[in-house]
Amino acid sequence: MNAALELGLLYGIMALGVYLTFRILNFPDLTVDGSFTTGAAVAASLIINGVPAPLATLAGAASGAVAGLVTGVLYTKGRIDGLLAGILTMIALWSINLRIMGKSNLPLLREDTLMTPLRDAGLLGGAWSILIFGIAALVIKFAIDWFLSTDLGLSIQATGNNEQMIRSLGVNTHRTTILTLAISNGLVALCGALIAQYQGFADVSMGIGLILVGLASVIVGQAVFGRRTIFLASLAVIGGAVIYRLVIFFALGAGLNPNDMKLISALLVVAALLLPRWGFLKRVPSLRQMRSAAAGSANYSKAN
Repeated sequence: MNAALELGLLYGIMALGVYLTFRILNFPDLTVDGSFTTGAAVAASLIINGVPAPLATLAGAASGAVAGLVTGVLYTKGRIDGLLAGILTMIALWSINLRIMGKSNLPLLREDTLMTPLRDAGLLGGAWSILIFGIAALVIKFAIDWFLSTDLGLSIQATGNNEQMIRSLGVNTHRTTILTLAISNGLVALCGALIAQYQGFADVSMGIGLILVGLASVIVGQAVFGRRTIFLASLAVIGGAVIYRLVIFFALGAGLNPNDMKLISALLVVAALLLPRWGFLKRVPSLRQMRSAAAGSANYSKAN
């Protein structure tokens, strides 16, 4: 279970990137499937060639940002449909990733990575590694919260809510869209670089279907914890990534075929979308409703 928690926190970084495009910008970005592998491929290739792991990881994140920038330019300047722009970039990245890696798989087990100190100290798979990964995910979460509270971040939120209105106020929506896509895919690629170092290899197919994982994390997390504020919504995304990994862990533990994991992911997203709409489940209190009720009871007790 510890490994599932570790992976959930690491994939929470990817889910934050998906959250920026899916919830904040209201943009269906499929670049994620390619940029995740690009981050892993760039980081793995640089590490094998002697580049220090921290610099290689940052380079992997930067490569994902470039991929997001390409999608943004195709959408804004090329006037290509957003969904199609993401698909085109994703398809192109498959060949680019193979070029970067030189082959379909790059092993990192004998290389010094960011995970090497943790592995040598015997911390991976324990409480300390979970704490470290959790802190890393929260640092990125707080950075996103702060950024979205700035004037530029508010412009990005307005672009997702009503692009025509915010454009009439003088905001360059092309710039906000391109920037958001770059940041989002940079986070996704950063996650890919970290996952490659955690698993000990980078594979050209490791990003296939990742957008479904990201959407599952966002939708499930916010269905459970809510999304009334940016702080709560971004925290729910990380929680959703952990929940998703735990569901996969228990599904495998129950003896399900690993080949069915994509099907389970799809069913999990469908359930998160449909269950709250069913009449009898609307009367079942959610976690946030129970917290509100508990807070109300506590205030009433103090008043009396």
